[in-house]
Amino acid sequence: MACAMRLFSRIQVLNSARALRWPYRVKRQTSTESAPQDFLDYEAICQNPPEHFNFARDILDQWSQKEKDGKRPSNPALWWVDGKGEEVRWSFEELGFLSRKAANVLLEHCNLSRGDRVVLILPRMPEWWLIAVGCIRTGIIFIPATALLTAKDIQYRLQLSKAKCIVTNDATAPLVDSIASECPSLKSRLLASKDCRREGWLSFHDLVEAASSQHEPVNTKNQEPISFYFTSGTTGYPKMVEHTCGSLGMGLTFGARHWMNLDPSSMMWGFSDTGWVKFVFSSLYSPWIQGSCVFSHSMPQFDPTEVLKTLVKYPVTTFCGTPTIFRMLLQQDLSKYKFKSLTTCVGGGEPLNPEVMERWKARTGLDIYEGYGQTESTLICATVRPMKIKPGFIGKPCPPYDVKIEFVQDLPKTVSGKTQRKLLRKKEWEKAQ
Repeated sequence: MACAMRLFSRIQVLNSARALRWPYRVKRQTSTESAPQDFLDYEAICQNPPEHFNFARDILDQWSQKEKDGKRPSNPALWWVDGKGEEVRWSFEELGFLSRKAANVLLEHCNLSRGDRVVLILPRMPEWWLIAVGCIRTGIIFIPATALLTAKDIQYRLQLSKAKCIVTNDATAPLVDSIASECPSLKSRLLASKDCRREGWLSFHDLVEAASSQHEPVNTKNQEPISFYFTSGTTGYPKMVEHTCGSLGMGLTFGARHWMNLDPSSMMWGFSDTGWVKFVFSSLYSPWIQGSCVFSHSMPQFDPTEVLKTLVKYPVTTFCGTPTIFRMLLQQDLSKYKFKSLTTCVGGGEPLNPEVMERWKARTGLDIYEGYGQTESTLICATVRPMKIKPGFIGKPCPPYDVKIEFVQDLPKTVSGKTQRKLLRKKEWEKAQ
């Protein structure tokens, strides 16, 4: 076309009725009344967004109760494997028990309280989920980061976030020690590695074993911050982006249901680094909103053969990866592998090549449903059933987003031909662009 086109994203979280262009349409209103008791009823919440919301109390503990009442399938809440024979399987009840103990460790031994900030640098290991859910229970803001960071990167994140605590493993602890003196806000260091002790560090395993399992979740507000994420820093230093209790805890419901195709009998494997927001999208909030099982493999480095063997061995129903991952899987002889449980494949993080889409469909019989989101958002656009999969098509806007294509000449002069994000970043803390 003669005129360039640009994506113009207009966002109104949890109160945009215009964005609901899907099989259902509900009117969204803000409300200060008491929140609906049944947080598993998404449509009811859309009509009356709650003032208060705590994902651990209102979602996880609800599934735990359904589990006890025999109203949920027997698959675990978390199923973690290391590929060497070690496995961890927790029910929602066990997850609740252990995460309450983790919450008490953060409060009593790390001297943290609601609104304090914790940097969380761990690979895919069960302790990651305990710390994250412990933070959610207490209203402590957790700041995930990749284990690939350098000492300078860690220092930058600690200084900018003013985090009072850092949680990591024995591999990253020396890097933290080398810059700790430059981070005046840092008051406590928590080591999550098993059977590992280090001077100046608290042992998470020792403390969680002795901690009380009694804890009442904080009555956090829907719009209260619960996690910060750092952008990749493509156009400068990484920027810190806020997500609220509601933006993640409720805002991912549509994608969980209609893009990932999840329900309580599903098992979701999202292959992502723990430091990226995609990890909580596909390995925490989305599956657990639906009462599904989160599946995870420690796999320090991506191994396509191991991924395929795992998809054969375990009853994974939904697999999420970047197009690069699907491309690497296609380089293997897929005729050797029969995925008996896999029904849904979703991709994001980069454009999906039409050739990859077609070859995956030809070899596995499964479509790849593409999605688009950002660190600053949840799922913005996606292809979902029963949409027709087409090359270059990333689907339609997902609630609560209103996405338009506009001619550059019709955009405000302040846009300067770039993607404008209105209310997309809740806040870029202390580093306004």
